[in-house]
Amino acid sequence: MKTVKKPPMRHCIGCGEELPKSVLIRVVRTPEGDIVIDKTGKLSGRGAYLCGRLSCFQKARRSGRLGRSLSSQISAEIYDQLEGQMTKDDE
Repeated sequence: MKTVKKPPMRHCIGCGEELPKSVLIRVVRTPEGDIVIDKTGKLSGRGAYLCGRLSCFQKARRSGRLGRSLSSQISAEIYDQLEGQMTKDDE
């Protein structure tokens, strides 16, 4: 008999909702100290997850949760790149 594996679950740092890892956007601080958006979900380094909602992203930005999760300062350029990948809340 085959067992069905559950998908890995992660928490959005904006809203705190637990969602499957595959639907979240992963932001990584690489071992070199760069902050990048990990589209594959496999880059090495410290990661934080955001759901695609714009309101969650704005909450994480205002509160500084992304920087705390990655133990690093986040530049405005990185925040702008992330904001471009978010969807509006009504979508």
